[in-house]
Amino acid sequence: MTWQFAWLYPHLYRWLAPRFPLGLWQGDPSRREIALTFDDGPHPDYTPELLQVLDRHQVTASFFWLGGWVDRVPQVARQVWQRGHWLGLHGYTHRAFPTLSATELHQSLQRTQGAIARACQLDPDWVRQNVRDVRPPTGLFWPGTLPQWIDWGYRPVMWSVVPEDWTLPGVDVVERRSLAQVQNGSLLVLHDGPCGGRDVAATVDRLIPQLRDRGWDFVTVDRFWSQNHWAQHN
Repeated sequence: MTWQFAWLYPHLYRWLAPRFPLGLWQGDPSRREIALTFDDGPHPDYTPELLQVLDRHQVTASFFWLGGWVDRVPQVARQVWQRGHWLGLHGYTHRAFPTLSATELHQSLQRTQGAIARACQLDPDWVRQNVRDVRPPTGLFWPGTLPQWIDWGYRPVMWSVVPEDWTLPGVDVVERRSLAQVQNGSLLVLHDGPCGGRDVAATVDRLIPQLRDRGWDFVTVDRFWSQNHWAQHN
């Protein structure tokens, strides 16, 4: 049996966000904008299916990648980049950041940037300067580490809507959870990797029209950073 905690995430978000303001938890709550974000990819099967859906609906999203998967399927990573989606880092492997030493974590993020530079045929220096948004796997981090990430040149990106799609509860359930929680400026977390990716294309194909009908536009994480007063000074 897989324990599911989707009901808990909205309460966690409301508790965590004001206590850790260095992380990006949402966009401007006065704007009808949502950021679709995807963790754990790129995947050889699920990510191309997702890209087709995003293309069809003309939506640009944000992808937080595992460097190990980028190295496995560089051609898929390159497709994501060539379509203009925003790129972020999720570590080289899906190890919770609190289990890594500071040196191990820094190396994991740097390895992921290197994998992205190779796969997308980008200048490594450009990647280090521009691909620096970090979302921790499983959302876990030690409270004192966020300033350290910032000292290294990274920006912590968190979440506000987590429908727990990695437990594969079904498209209907993920859709219902997402629609119930989304608000102005929501950072919606879905997965295109091995856990959750099986349903992601079908889920997004259903979600996008409904969210648009309710008046929301889709933006990428960089748009939310531009609305963030802390980020404008860093």
